[in-house]
Amino acid sequence: MRLLIVSDIHSNLQAFEAVLAAAPKYDSVWNLGDVVGYGASPNEVVELARKLDGIVVRGNHDRACTNPVIFSLNSRMSSIAATAAIWTDMILTHESREWLSGLPPGPVKPLRRNLICVHGSSRDEDQYISSEYGAQAALDASRARITLFGHTHEQVAWIATRRALYPLEPDFRSRSGAVQFELPLRRNNRYLLNPGSIGQPRDGDWRAAFAIYDDTELRWTWYRVPYEVGAAQKRILRAGLPEVLATRLRDGS
Repeated sequence: MRLLIVSDIHSNLQAFEAVLAAAPKYDSVWNLGDVVGYGASPNEVVELARKLDGIVVRGNHDRACTNPVIFSLNSRMSSIAATAAIWTDMILTHESREWLSGLPPGPVKPLRRNLICVHGSSRDEDQYISSEYGAQAALDASRARITLFGHTHEQVAWIATRRALYPLEPDFRSRSGAVQFELPLRRNNRYLLNPGSIGQPRDGDWRAAFAIYDDTELRWTWYRVPYEVGAAQKRILRAGLPEVLATRLRDGS
């Protein structure tokens, strides 16, 4: 089975549409959360995400943008994220809000697979897996051989062998156009796998990120595809959202 793995769309319709158009053939979509927040097209992105068959895990922004009480108590969000969450909360349609509010928090375990889907980590959807300590904690919290996670907005794998735990990032040959990088998976290793962010990458590459997971061939492939970033930026500025949310899309930061 071939799965399209997406995460952190963040209301970026242009990037989401580019990914769906560029993705190779797949059987289902597994969405690791943060469908909304930051960007200026939350309802359009929710409508598109709802049409896709598969799994959707709740992200911290999905929670914050649909529950003002919980959001007000969540001190871990930046002021920019808070501004975007309040704006999103104001313009969500009833249908979008109901769908987002019904998303399950991770871990979500697909049937008959030694694998879990989370947003932040198996311990906490707000937790970042960005260090060896965080990766080891996530592995200790679950017996799953493979954990698919998002939240960091970076394409990375943490690989646990019998002797070591180490990170691996895709080494793309080009900084422009559509590219891919394949990671064969070994049955005796454990993995934490992040497809990267579709709507707001933070690894210095502005292109939309996603992955394909082939659980038959045991292969993970990272992808980057260009999209109409200028159009996404204009929507953010027209909405009156903080300018940095537009400028960072071009920087990938």
